[in-house]
Amino acid sequence: MLETPPHSPENDAPASADRPAGLLPAVVDLAAPAAAGLPAHLEGLADRARAYVKASSSDNTRRAYAADWKHFSAWCRRQSLSPLAPDPQVVGLYITACASGAATLERTSNAVTTIERRLSALAWHFRQRGETFDRGDRHVASVMAGIRNSHGRPPLQKEAVLPENIRAMLETLDRGDLRGLRDRAILLVGFAGGLRRSEIVGLDVGRDQTEDGTGWVEVLEKGMLVTLRGKNGWREVEIGRGSTDATCPVVALQIWLKLARIGHGPLFRRVLDAGKAAGPDRLADKHVARLVKQAALAAGVRSDLSEGEREGKFSGHSLRAGLASSAEVDERYVQKQLGHASAEMTRRYQRRRDRFRVNLTKATGL
Repeated sequence: MLETPPHSPENDAPASADRPAGLLPAVVDLAAPAAAGLPAHLEGLADRARAYVKASSSDNTRRAYAADWKHFSAWCRRQSLSPLAPDPQVVGLYITACASGAATLERTSNAVTTIERRLSALAWHFRQRGETFDRGDRHVASVMAGIRNSHGRPPLQKEAVLPENIRAMLETLDRGDLRGLRDRAILLVGFAGGLRRSEIVGLDVGRDQTEDGTGWVEVLEKGMLVTLRGKNGWREVEIGRGSTDATCPVVALQIWLKLARIGHGPLFRRVLDAGKAAGPDRLADKHVARLVKQAALAAGVRSDLSEGEREGKFSGHSLRAGLASSAEVDERYVQKQLGHASAEMTRRYQRRRDRFRVNLTKATGL
């Protein structure tokens, strides 16, 4: 990595605690040759370096890390401390404040998972600033271990939407409206592919069609091949055709593309003109979460629960959990479809499986 010359005036300038999200300090310097003292012919490489750095993490991760850094910086300012120096004692006090509710003006405590993410965000930011931060330092590791023991709770899992639920949810959508046709395709493709909401909205019609696309689809005779870019590289997801056109994800997608007149660019888009035309803009991933929640509630899924309890039961992850819970095939095929590195992770998504298929009690002879 190219460095700023040692006697550059910029070396004496104070670093900003609120540097824009997603821009690593070194890359910001590279992208501004005049300020960093880089030759003009390296401008192109600096721009490319910044693009590579941006591609190293998802938009959601960058947004979360930026918010966490802002949260830490605000807390430090209130304590008359500098957020720029990776002091383990300061970080230890910060995560203690997060757990006890003293890190915000609202006095609300953070969940253990939120604190762990904030800690990861701080480590990431310090790393990008060229600073060394040891998460294993006793001031951090011991406090974090105590927080987990004191405040840790079993994970709250979202409700899985099963095939019968999906059929009922589809009936709540308008078949004569582009918005309804689009949402039918989203539910069926998301469920059959076991896709994350970001993966669904990141799809393009074809390969290399947009700069912000994270995958594309290819319709074949027996189904559809979805190519996705994840944090661990590229992977392919095979979505077979359904037993009937009414619940076939491939048919639903083809109908949406044909009637919306989409042949290039983002696959799932905003619908304009009172549901009569598809716009050029890609949907945000929050739409998938809202769609699943609204359709599940409208379809009466888990009607045995109160309205308030049902509100928090469904999200985009309900589609992935639904596939994992209902596909009666060897577990390894479900693991591959979901893109999980371990079978244990896949089992977390399986809401209805025979947990006692292997009975060690009987196996011992008792």
